[in-house]
Amino acid sequence: MTESRFWERAMDRAIVPGYSRIGYRVRRSGFAADPEQAALKGRTVVVTGASSGIGEAAVTGLARLGATVVLVGRDEARAEAAGRRVAELVPGADLAVRRCDVGSLPDVARFAKELRAEQGPPHALVHNAGALPRERAVTAEGHEVCLAVHVLGPHLLTRLLAADAASCARVVWMSSGGMYTQRLPVDDIEYERAPYRPTVAHARTKRMQVVLAELWAEHLGDGGPVVHATHPGWTDTPGLRASMPTFRRLTAPLLRSPEEGADTAVWLCAADEPGRTTGLFWQDRLPRPTHYRATTRESRPDRAWFWRRCQELTHPWAGECGGRGD
Repeated sequence: MTESRFWERAMDRAIVPGYSRIGYRVRRSGFAADPEQAALKGRTVVVTGASSGIGEAAVTGLARLGATVVLVGRDEARAEAAGRRVAELVPGADLAVRRCDVGSLPDVARFAKELRAEQGPPHALVHNAGALPRERAVTAEGHEVCLAVHVLGPHLLTRLLAADAASCARVVWMSSGGMYTQRLPVDDIEYERAPYRPTVAHARTKRMQVVLAELWAEHLGDGGPVVHATHPGWTDTPGLRASMPTFRRLTAPLLRSPEEGADTAVWLCAADEPGRTTGLFWQDRLPRPTHYRATTRESRPDRAWFWRRCQELTHPWAGECGGRGD
């Protein structure tokens, strides 16, 4: 192991150095090359959860690379306000705002159908929409909210927008370092049996995202869109301030900016290097392990069951998706 890799692992295992702005700023000097200035010119990128925080910062970074960016938000007025802020930072940015509640499977199907009719499949899809309810809640379709927003909605959107390998090139899942604490909960994906804890619900579904990114990469295979997951580190966002105020207060001096949190997701959409691999988990432009403890590892049968379950739960809204998501 090289000395640099030793220190990389040490920072990650210690958590605070690796996940905070310290880690980002230490690593920045050794970052893989930035994408070319107009790397995404003429290409459409869809970003969910684009109304603030990391999502808005990702939109800004993608717009600077020349992309046509579709800002997707549950609240259209908030998404439009984010679009105006981005336009001030990136004069001439090509932006479109669309309303979609990613936790609602019928709404995801509607949005995907309309987008394909208007613009065709996007070049890249960034799954950034998030939720952290304080109590267990379910959607109109009866799914636990974190599962619906982080897993089922993005899975369906991938089926509907990333199935056309000739058009869609990149799919990026915005996960979280909290996923390291959890195993794939195939015995209770709806979080019905154990006492509900918001941070656990969040971390469980973030583990599911990482597994799904790997499974999508396997399913699409050679010639399909590149699929990666990433985690942004500890990032100062409106969502963090609202859902974890004590954590935010204690760690405020260490938190990354939204731009730092979004950096790797933007890079994954645009740079050449991540296009040569698929199914990896990234932080700060480097692939990372997906497990640090043996107790969080899932079996191949569990992974296969989880894929089938996601397919079953989204099937009624999948429609025609070119066969690649089936």
